[in-house]
Amino acid sequence: MAARSCSDHWEPRSPFRRKIMSFKPHWTLAFLLFASSRCFADGDHEMEEFLKREYSLSKPYQGVGSLGSSHWELMGDAMVTTDQLRLTPDKQSRQGAVWSRLPCHLTDWEMQVHFKIHGQGKKNLNGDGLAIWYTKERGQKGPVFGNKDNFTGLGVFVDTYPNEEKHLEAQKKRYSPRTQRIFPFVLAMVGNGSVSYDHERDGRPTELGGCNAMVMIDIDGQHEWRDCLDIPGVRLPKGYYFGATAVTGDLSDNHDIISLKLYQLTVLRSPKEEEEEEEDEEEITVPSVDNFELLRLGQTEEGMSGIAIFFTVFLSMLGCIFLVVIGVVVYGHWSESRRKRFY
Repeated sequence: MAARSCSDHWEPRSPFRRKIMSFKPHWTLAFLLFASSRCFADGDHEMEEFLKREYSLSKPYQGVGSLGSSHWELMGDAMVTTDQLRLTPDKQSRQGAVWSRLPCHLTDWEMQVHFKIHGQGKKNLNGDGLAIWYTKERGQKGPVFGNKDNFTGLGVFVDTYPNEEKHLEAQKKRYSPRTQRIFPFVLAMVGNGSVSYDHERDGRPTELGGCNAMVMIDIDGQHEWRDCLDIPGVRLPKGYYFGATAVTGDLSDNHDIISLKLYQLTVLRSPKEEEEEEEDEEEITVPSVDNFELLRLGQTEEGMSGIAIFFTVFLSMLGCIFLVVIGVVVYGHWSESRRKRFY
């Protein structure tokens, strides 16, 4: 899985590998999701892409509504306007979603997502954020940016409120500068139906990786895409649904989808690769990530703050001193009793 950032306009046409998300600055962002049954190095295979309108959303947003004949279903407070599909207005305690009615059975695809998060007269984003989904379930409300917890599939979250950092500040604690997040923060998570998203910790325990959306800039308007995260070995079954959800709480923002564009990719492969691809597809029935435990171990070690390291070392030293004192006392009693036996 990889992520790249872009500029004020977003029409990237470069080949990516596996799952890719890319983002745009100034609170108007774009990202890509890329799925391929196999992971290739750049330049190894020739690719072509074709827009699949039945899986796409763009102006004037035809095929969106509550009717069964529409390709996309609106839920909650979501509504269509002239310029965007608004998931939530800038009001408290709102929840909205749009879900595709059609499961995606494409082998290789790329989704480009263009969205905007903003509030009236606000310098900073408040809450709570939005999510883009490729999941087995669809249209189920819940606590994960408006979607159900314990989902099955891929979730990409644009988190605009630092829940854990606020809790730590209240306790006069903080992460080290190296590990502290700057919000809004973009992260990805793969769920298998039994993994819960930790809202209070902003998804840290289960994230595959992420990046700070604030640092994404374009260089001289060249529409350059920069890596946000790169996680190999993400395996997702076919037949899942695309969706977008957002939620507000005590704090609020407008959460707008400008467009969702799905492209089918034509990847030229050798007969041997085609055979290996078919074998891999038969095996993928549950979303998974290769070597996820090793990935989490690395992130856990990296995520230890300076304060945590200090207390770990401090408590370890206290433990050693305590053991030494106990040893000296025991040795003193043993020496004294030994001398008495000789007298």
